[in-house]
Amino acid sequence: MKSKPRVAVLGAGIMGCSVALFLARRGAEVTLFDAADRPVTAASRWNEGKIHLGYLYSADPTLRTADHLLPGGLNFRPLVEELLDSSIAPVITTEDDVYLCHRQSVVPPDAMETYMQQVSARVRAHPDAARYLVDVSNCHVQRLTTTELDALTSSPDIVAGFRVAERSVETTWIADLFVAAVAAERRIEPCMNAHITGVRPLIDSTNGPWQVKTSMSTFEPYDYVINALWQGRLAIDQTAGLRPVGVWSNRYRQSLFLRTDQPVRTPCVVIATGPFGDIKNYNGRDFYLSYYPDGLRVDSSAVSPPELETLDMPNPQQLSSSIFYHLELLLPWVALIRERAERVSIEGGWVFAAGRGLLSDSSSTLHRRSDYGVTRLGGYISVDTGKYSTAPWLARSLADSLF
Repeated sequence: MKSKPRVAVLGAGIMGCSVALFLARRGAEVTLFDAADRPVTAASRWNEGKIHLGYLYSADPTLRTADHLLPGGLNFRPLVEELLDSSIAPVITTEDDVYLCHRQSVVPPDAMETYMQQVSARVRAHPDAARYLVDVSNCHVQRLTTTELDALTSSPDIVAGFRVAERSVETTWIADLFVAAVAAERRIEPCMNAHITGVRPLIDSTNGPWQVKTSMSTFEPYDYVINALWQGRLAIDQTAGLRPVGVWSNRYRQSLFLRTDQPVRTPCVVIATGPFGDIKNYNGRDFYLSYYPDGLRVDSSAVSPPELETLDMPNPQQLSSSIFYHLELLLPWVALIRERAERVSIEGGWVFAAGRGLLSDSSSTLHRRSDYGVTRLGGYISVDTGKYSTAPWLARSLADSLF
């Protein structure tokens, strides 16, 4: 191997940027490709920023999903702060999340509580528990009393609530710092506005060197190609000789991002477990609101999901009104956020998951998110990131395996 290996990283979301930074700082020469005009413009910028410890996946009683998520979630903060050379403390939500169990949840309240207690036990026992967004080495699940639940909602559809040691980060702020970090790293050559069309070995060997074809030009040679795309990753895998296996879901989701004209005090709430929603209060004025059935635009099992410009997008005002309407039915205080909103935008991105089915179905494999990670074909590496929260951990693990 040459002293300065050349690596192509496909996709400039949080996974692609993280692995590009880790590799460049170890001496690799990295070309970072993306179809957008700059890094971190899609799902890695526009999501709720939940740094998962596993509490969401109560429909996986095996706890395999929680076990897989824990190392990445607990180490998200130190790894991101290393990559960005900056503290992310200013954009961490200030209170623990409240999970509300919907009457139509695929997991009943008592089973949900039992599952969450098991997750908390795993968190407490983990050696990295103190490294989370806040120290969770002594975390416990608190079931809301009837009085506490009544203070949150008058809806008969909310049948129980739990306070858990899980928090979120404001992803737009972190995205801007990733853009700056990539621009400052001299060993990373950004190649933006480049739609990837294929990858192939230059000689009859999967050990490389490799060629990357884009809508702009052809780039070569590379010792490694790391496919960190979320949209269309499997189609590019096929061009490199890596056949997709199993089942999968390509989903395009939209949510509300808004800012209020004055601080609004509300909890961070997850309505679970099924096709429900989230409310994130990052700092009293910046909010994320999602109601899953309203925001889901595409759910495709195709190898190549449809192009964004071909989607039939709803009227933004109608979508915003619908999300507010459904959340206010369950949590009337959401109306205060709506009334005080001075700026509202609808944003979204593609999400890939190794699973299929409806979230309203307890047997859907989307309730089990333990089948993500790295697949290799010689010097070609395909990465299923899993979750936003697991990307930096997976990126460092991949970098460790290469150099």
